[in-house]
Amino acid sequence: MKSMFSYDLMESTRNTNEWLGASARAMASYPVWGLVPHPMFKVMSAWGRVTERSFARMVIKPDWGIRTVVGEDDRDHLVEIETLVERPFGDLIHFRVVGRDPMPRRVLLIAPMSGHYSTLLRSTVKSLLTDCDVYVTDWTNARDIPVSAGKFDIEDYALYLVDFMRHLGPDIHVVAVCQPVPITLAATALLAETDPKAQPRTLTLIGGPVDPDAAPTEVTDFGRRLTMGQLEHLAIQRVGFKYAGAGRLVYPGLLQLASFISMNMDRHARAFSDKITAAAKGADGEHDAHNRFYDEYLSVMDMTAEFYLSTVERIFKNREIARNVFSVAGHQVDMGKITDVAVHIIEGEDDDISAPGQCLAALDLCTGLPDSKKASHVEPGAGHYGIFAGKSWRNNIRPLVLDFFDANSSAPRRRSAVKTAIRAV
Repeated sequence: MKSMFSYDLMESTRNTNEWLGASARAMASYPVWGLVPHPMFKVMSAWGRVTERSFARMVIKPDWGIRTVVGEDDRDHLVEIETLVERPFGDLIHFRVVGRDPMPRRVLLIAPMSGHYSTLLRSTVKSLLTDCDVYVTDWTNARDIPVSAGKFDIEDYALYLVDFMRHLGPDIHVVAVCQPVPITLAATALLAETDPKAQPRTLTLIGGPVDPDAAPTEVTDFGRRLTMGQLEHLAIQRVGFKYAGAGRLVYPGLLQLASFISMNMDRHARAFSDKITAAAKGADGEHDAHNRFYDEYLSVMDMTAEFYLSTVERIFKNREIARNVFSVAGHQVDMGKITDVAVHIIEGEDDDISAPGQCLAALDLCTGLPDSKKASHVEPGAGHYGIFAGKSWRNNIRPLVLDFFDANSSAPRRRSAVKTAIRAV
């Protein structure tokens, strides 16, 4: 079957490297080597531990790891994750804070479906939980979805978002991060036209390719260089028999990871070299910065072939969102129909994935929206990840986002942004 062999070959390679790491770690850790002490054994053991962990992480979905949140009563409240809407390709989940009164701010985070799990937004969720009821789109690894579940392309994605927003009601604040930004904009416009009572209060778009040509990057150039036929030949494989989605055509997570790493090969090589050196010296830790980052970064998921190919063709090549000619289920979506939803654009000055200008193009598309309901911010010195995680997000962007919610909502503020930013660290 088409490309099933190559899919299994990649998995076999990953599994072999995990086994080699485990073997090296075990062999170099035998007490007998204490009779002939040599730095080589410590280096070998360190290399084995780092290698085993790295390759093992690639097929494991990370845990959200959010156990408690501090309430207004200054007590820790348990956090429970409940599924509100269950669908084959992704669920709508709610982070319910036990024993806390409902919050005036209700936020729907649209997580990217771009190789990593929704847990990539863990720190974003954690920082918002102190002040908001938080809901997240939790996408499913395509390799685990039987072929009988059908297709899932960019239009299906938009319809999922419409259903999720409609389920949560009109008092929701929607925040889309990276890849889903243009589709979330389209889904909001579709709601504005077909079911205006279900529109969200605000729409915050963070670092997404609404108009990829507004500021070309290596990502947009790659999509332009290859034809759709070449892309399908190079990127698309068929899930092997090991998984429930056997036979489904996908863009494999392992192949995506290889492309992610190749964009910053020197930096990743240096990070792993430093980690092995630290481990050999006994100076590393189970939950140090390296492990916290790479446990998430290396955990990848497959995307359905039709979703990946339709995204490249319609968002990047044909620029259907940028030209305002995007259609869903035969209905052409008009961004100008957004007249009541306040739109906030967040970009990073040093974003090399979705450069400044790509996301800002959304404001020009919202021709029916008054300027009073439009806002934008470019975070100085922030890269792609910095605009939704880390110090730039906590100290600068998050307070702006909360203030934007409040400025376009009848709900009163519950506590100052500065105070909650400190609690969220």
